[in-house]
Amino acid sequence: MSERECYEFRSAQKRRAALRGSKAHEPLGKYQAIVTGVRAFNVDARLPFVHDRLMKYVYDGGNLAIQYNTKNWITNVPAQIGPKPFAISQERVTDENAKMELLDPAHPVVNKPNQIGERDFAGWVQERGLYFADTWDAIYQPIFAAHDPGEKPQKGGLLVAKHGKGSFIYTGLAFFRQLPAGVPGAYRLFANLLDHGER
Repeated sequence: MSERECYEFRSAQKRRAALRGSKAHEPLGKYQAIVTGVRAFNVDARLPFVHDRLMKYVYDGGNLAIQYNTKNWITNVPAQIGPKPFAISQERVTDENAKMELLDPAHPVVNKPNQIGERDFAGWVQERGLYFADTWDAIYQPIFAAHDPGEKPQKGGLLVAKHGKGSFIYTGLAFFRQLPAGVPGAYRLFANLLDHGER
């Protein structure tokens, strides 16, 4: 087993242990936001079994943010991880300086509590994002469009959906690179994702 495979196996074991622990059945409504780590649905076989519980949390006013999951010949994601279907692709934007076009500048997720603009995408490292959605139900609203030179615009890097009183978010944006690198704009946008919704 490679070092990476060992890491993924240990990470999955820790997540499964946490789900089996004391919090496994505690009410989720007390949380303002729940965020899943990158590839969580790829490595944790239990997550599909808590899908209904997570969707009820959202429907009742919670805010669920799913970070990217992979889709390739090694691994795939469950048929549905949100309130309605969307498909994860292998599309990505590798140019860390690619222009991020706001598709709806009035959307609350780019205005509260921080007004997000071009400056917030300065200093990003390695890439804008990966494993963007390429098709989605009408319930989802794409927030940005971006592309590598010579390629078509990718709009599935950040999808936001209203579900009941709450919000579901899927993001392929590379927060897992930007936050450890201390990129201020990534922190500002991630704070907006956490704050989005009714609670």
